[in-house]
Amino acid sequence: MKYIGKFDVTKDEIIRVMDSTGKIINKDLMPEISLEEVLEAYKIMNLSRRQDIFQNLVQRQGRLLSFLSSTGQEACEVAYSLNLIKGKDWFVSGYRNNAAWITCGVPIKNVMLYWAGNEYGAKSPDGVNVLPPNIVIGSQYSHATGIAFAEKYKGSDGIALTTTGDGGMSEGEVFEAMNFAKIHEVPVIFVCENNQWAISTPRGEQTKSLNFAIKGIAAGVPSLKVDGNDFLACYGVFKEIAQWVREGNGPFLVECETYRLGPHSSADNPDVYRDPKEFEDAKTRDPLVRLKAYLIKNKVWSDEQQEALDNEHDQYVKEQFDWMEQNKAYPLEDIFDYTFAEKNDQLEEQYLEAKRFYEKYPNSVKGGH
Repeated sequence: MKYIGKFDVTKDEIIRVMDSTGKIINKDLMPEISLEEVLEAYKIMNLSRRQDIFQNLVQRQGRLLSFLSSTGQEACEVAYSLNLIKGKDWFVSGYRNNAAWITCGVPIKNVMLYWAGNEYGAKSPDGVNVLPPNIVIGSQYSHATGIAFAEKYKGSDGIALTTTGDGGMSEGEVFEAMNFAKIHEVPVIFVCENNQWAISTPRGEQTKSLNFAIKGIAAGVPSLKVDGNDFLACYGVFKEIAQWVREGNGPFLVECETYRLGPHSSADNPDVYRDPKEFEDAKTRDPLVRLKAYLIKNKVWSDEQQEALDNEHDQYVKEQFDWMEQNKAYPLEDIFDYTFAEKNDQLEEQYLEAKRFYEKYPNSVKGGH
C-alpha cells in the first residue's frame, strides 16, 4: 500500500505527486501508469474543458439551458473514472461531473441533450453503468450505497463510486449513507470534490472541520485527502482504493482538494462574491496546465500538438452539438406521461392547458418539445 494507512487526515496530510509546474516532487508516490496512458487521460481532460468552453458560448446565445461545468476539476474526475470497470462498476454522479461522464462512456451529445432539457440525454448507452445526474444534493451517496449493497448481496465484485461537493458534505443524508455503508461493509467509494465553493458559500463558512476527509471518522469509514488537481496523485489513490474496496474491505471516503474555476452554473456570476486574487491564485494550479507541463517535460507532448488537439476537439464538440440541436425535441406528452403509471385527471388537465398554450404561441417553444 502506497497511500492507504500512510497519511493521517487528522493532521490534514495531503497526497501530492507533482507541483504546480508539473515537476514530480514525490517519486515514491508515483502510480503505476505509462506515459501513453497519462497522455490519453490528458486528452479526455482537454476534451471536457473544450466542451465546457463551447457550452458556455452557446448557452449565452440561448441555444442551451443552464449547465454546470467541470472546469478545474477534470483531473480527479478522469482519475477516478478510469479506475472503474466498464459494465461492472457503477458511477453515481451529482450534477457537476462532465469529465467523469465522458470518461465513463456517456456520449457528449447525450450530456448536451440533457442540458437542453431533454431527459433522454440522461439515459446511458448499454454497458455504461452511469446513473442520471443527481440534482438533490447529497442523495447520490444513498443511491450509491444501495447499489453497492446490491452488488455485495449478489456476490459480485462490482463496486460503486459517488461524488458530491464540499456543500454536499453538510447534508445529513451524506452521513447517513456513510454510516449505513460501514455497518454493512458495502463496496462503495465516497468522493468529496472540494472545490472551495458551495454556490456562493465559501469552504470556511460551510464547515469548521479540519477537512472533509475527517468526516468519515465518526462513521468508521477510512479516508484520505488528495490534491484533486494532481492527476497522478488522484489516479494512484483511486487505483489502490478501488482494489481495496473490491476485495471486501468496506467503504472508503476520499477528499479531492480542487477548485471551481468557473461559475457555480452558467446562470451564476462568481465575480460578485469571489475575491479575484483567490481566483488568479487558483489558476496557477489548473490541472490541465500541470499535466500538460508534465507531458512536455517528458517529451511526449508539445504546444503544436496542443493546438491541433484543441482544433480537433472543438470540431468534435461542435458536431455533437449540431446533432443535439437537430434531435432535442420531444413530445409534449412526455412531460406528463411518466409521473404515474397512468396519467391522472390533474395531469391530463395540465397537459391540455399546455397544449392549448403552445398551439396559440408556437414561437414560445425553445429547447423543449
